[in-house]
Amino acid sequence: MKEQNIKWPSGLKRTRPRQKVLSVLEHAEEPLSAMDISTEIEKDGGTVWMSTIYRILDLFEKEGIVLKISMMDNEMALYELNRSRHKHYAICLGCRKILPMDNCPMGNFVPKIEEEDFHVVGHHIVVYGYCRECSSKKSK
Repeated sequence: MKEQNIKWPSGLKRTRPRQKVLSVLEHAEEPLSAMDISTEIEKDGGTVWMSTIYRILDLFEKEGIVLKISMMDNEMALYELNRSRHKHYAICLGCRKILPMDNCPMGNFVPKIEEEDFHVVGHHIVVYGYCRECSSKKSK
């Protein structure tokens, strides 16, 4: 688990459900779905309705607290804290395994696009495919 290093956002009312969602995301090793967040809250002996979790995640996204990763093949999304350092991911469409990419492929592209009078404020890259295990199952 990661150490807690996110301060409560100023101007945002502190409620138990919001604190629980933020705590789960602070300790997450990888992006989580709303259902994953609910499961983690329940493991800790708490309960938060799914509709409340979705509202909190929407609010946190609007406030810049979380980043939302949309899945390519369905409406499910994954969420992670916005820790002022970004990551990119490869996601298996078979088993949903999430692999973080260690380097940013945009490093060379951003300066070039900024030369064209375009100010980049952020980006997020998700690569979809199949992990080794799922690829071998598909080929059988």
